[in-house]
Amino acid sequence: MRVLVVEDFEILARSIGTGLRREGMAVDVVLDGTTALERLAATRYDVVLLDRDLPGVHGDEICRRLAHSRCVTRVLMLTASGTIEDRVDGLGLGADDYLPKPFAFTELVARVRALARRATPPLPPTLACGDITLDPARRAVFRAGRRLELSPREFALLECLLAVPGLVVSAEELLERVWDEAADPFSSAVKHTVHRLRAKLGDPPVIETVREGGYRIGPS
Repeated sequence: MRVLVVEDFEILARSIGTGLRREGMAVDVVLDGTTALERLAATRYDVVLLDRDLPGVHGDEICRRLAHSRCVTRVLMLTASGTIEDRVDGLGLGADDYLPKPFAFTELVARVRALARRATPPLPPTLACGDITLDPARRAVFRAGRRLELSPREFALLECLLAVPGLVVSAEELLERVWDEAADPFSSAVKHTVHRLRAKLGDPPVIETVREGGYRIGPS
């Protein structure tokens, strides 16, 4: 899941970014509306957490542009004002959800995940391939009934592969979906993470490396 946090209060923005990364999401953080539009033009995000009162380009204008572009990115509007009128205004601009500050982080995570499910083709509540089962809501992975301890990156990578069983996912796409803007596109981060994931999944191997293609899980 790729998330863009647009919030001009830097401490809050960085805190949200850190918390969402711990939940296994790839998160970019910007502090003004102008930079937000530049990122949105260059990267496909599943969810945007959007403060309304932003320097540069106002959050309302960003929301309008996203709505008019008919893109699949979902908008969760954040604001210090929680009146009914403000909520109605935000939703009328094209926001998909509205969360007044202060908020509980657990609720923020739940709303982000709910919006992400609407940004992509619907997936079943649990993903499975053979004796491997992944439960996104519980952040749990099992093989043959045994729970595996995966890092957030390993979990997110496995989730990407299980979402399209039998199809090849390129290293470039995995880098975009699982890592954030700080990732070096020329690094071997994907390769090393796949190696660690294979070791934790055990035998028989289930993740196939497709020469000059990427990675695949399940029969082709």
